[in-house]
Amino acid sequence: MEKKYAGMTVNERLCASVLMDEFYEAVEKKDTEKVRALLKKVELTEDSIKPILEKLEL
Repeated sequence: MEKKYAGMTVNERLCASVLMDEFYEAVEKKDTEKVRALLKKVELTEDSIKPILEKLEL
């Protein structure tokens, strides 16, 4: 199975999937589960998501 977002940064993935605004709204609301779900939609693994949540203090 080919990965749609291979070689893209997290921001590029969120922009390409038109999820950037939704992502930042979830971050602002400190909705960890929503942030996690959006990052999974752009094909990030749990190992990649954990440091992002830590950096965002979620």
